[in-house]
Amino acid sequence: MASHNESIIREPLITGKGITYAQITNDVLNPVENKPNKAWWIGFTVASLGSLLWVVSISYTFWFGLGAWGLNKTVGWAWDITGFVWWVGIGHAGTLISAVLLIFRQNWRNSINRSAEAMTIFAVICAATYIVAHMGRPWLAYFTLPLPNQYVLWVNWNSALMMDVFAISTYFSVSLLFWYTGLLPDIASIRDRATGLRRRIYSILSFGWTGSVKTWQRFETVSLILAGISTPLVLSVHTIVSFDFATSLEPGWHTTIFPPYFVAGAIFSGFAMVQTLLLVTRKVLGLENYITMFHIESMNKIIMLTGSIVGVAYITEFFIAWYSGVEYEQYAFINRATGPYWWAYWSMMSCNVISPQLFWSSKLRRSIKFSWFLSIIVNIGMWFERFVIIVTSLHRDYIPSSWVMFYPTWVDVSVFIGSIGIFFTMFLLFIRVLPSVAMAEVKLLLKSSSEQAKKKEIEEGHLDPVEVQYYKESLVKYDSVDMSDYEKI
Repeated sequence: MASHNESIIREPLITGKGITYAQITNDVLNPVENKPNKAWWIGFTVASLGSLLWVVSISYTFWFGLGAWGLNKTVGWAWDITGFVWWVGIGHAGTLISAVLLIFRQNWRNSINRSAEAMTIFAVICAATYIVAHMGRPWLAYFTLPLPNQYVLWVNWNSALMMDVFAISTYFSVSLLFWYTGLLPDIASIRDRATGLRRRIYSILSFGWTGSVKTWQRFETVSLILAGISTPLVLSVHTIVSFDFATSLEPGWHTTIFPPYFVAGAIFSGFAMVQTLLLVTRKVLGLENYITMFHIESMNKIIMLTGSIVGVAYITEFFIAWYSGVEYEQYAFINRATGPYWWAYWSMMSCNVISPQLFWSSKLRRSIKFSWFLSIIVNIGMWFERFVIIVTSLHRDYIPSSWVMFYPTWVDVSVFIGSIGIFFTMFLLFIRVLPSVAMAEVKLLLKSSSEQAKKKEIEEGHLDPVEVQYYKESLVKYDSVDMSDYEKI
């Protein structure tokens, strides 16, 4: 693995003393090769109960029909589509971290891309469950595909819902391929350390990885190609999801700002969920040396930026409604802020626009507890955003006699909570059987971007003292760095 001299003022991406390639392997594979700890079992039990709740509520829906939900003649979409769009949005951060940051050679992605990619796949699966459940007759799901049939039925290619099917299935396929390709060298490492049946299983999963120079060359080439294919998907998938609303004539939906607005919101909620997962994972699995304060602060900066973009989009919506001169469009937005669902609108504004601005404070941005708390607040706010867009636009239409309120039933709530249970069950199983950090990619940083490599450069005494002092000051924020080591150098 070639090394190069990196500027000393760059903050380290790996912390700790005496870190070796073997130690990285041991630290990352520790939860995979050993029995799970108590915290994992508690989380898995709670998540499994949530999954069981999903099975019960979905079975009830299939048995009694969609009348079990709180839908009515006016509000035909509600918690189901809200949950669908929310999950698709959460899945966006994985592709952005994996593909876009790879193309731009941002090495800080190396420690977090594996878990973010897994989160993408699990989130898209949760979103797909809403599509199937909303069909009412899920055994006829194949009707959405352009297959010859005796009824001479054909899909409506002009429908945004049809575009959804192909956009999301493509997104899932490419994300799964990208994720699994990156896993191959790490699965081979597990194979080489395993025995018996585990060795046979991981041998099959590693696809005969040998670690030769040619293998690594092809790995790098394929990763770059998949990154190039995935990058347009970051923009296209949630753009097409926004078409479900933007291509209609419904006041509150019929606006051209939806595509960029939805993409920014998706990245916003996706990074928040990555924070929610990784801040707990790094602590429970003891990965503080690899998922450092630099990673946490970088993601918080992206959350602050995308939250600001979402805030501008909210203001722009009101401006467009006013500038349009269309009274129905104007009323749709006034009704959101002052109507019977005012509490949902102002919850959305508080969580998505006001709360991320707290990250302008470096102290809060570097606080692990506050970052975790705010990541949950952001995802609550993004759920409210989808609810406000969908329900408040529908419940009062052109004819006042058809105005009606939407009230979710226990089935609506259970399906949503159950989908969260499924998501966390899959993620907990993932960190149990596969490495949650990309070992091969983290090892590339050891000779150039680690704390010990930079400390060695300082001890050699060839660096500018001003830059060295700047570097030392930047380490104060790290919870995994022992500052006493720098008192004498």
